[in-house]
Amino acid sequence: MAKKQLNYESAMAELQQIVQELQEQAVNMDELSEKVKRSAELLAFCREKLRKTESETKALFGE
Repeated sequence: MAKKQLNYESAMAELQQIVQELQEQAVNMDELSEKVKRSAELLAFCREKLRKTESETKALFGE
């Protein structure tokens, strides 16, 4: 099965889903570590995407 292309919106949606599951205590101890790891991956992806977009925007406006 091919892995879905990750973009900012899908990463944020997945993060929101993980947060909701944690708030509802719908994650058992066996899943918790994996959810935390996945959250860290998604956060890193989003931060990098935001940095890249900021850099490109500054370049366009000559900042």
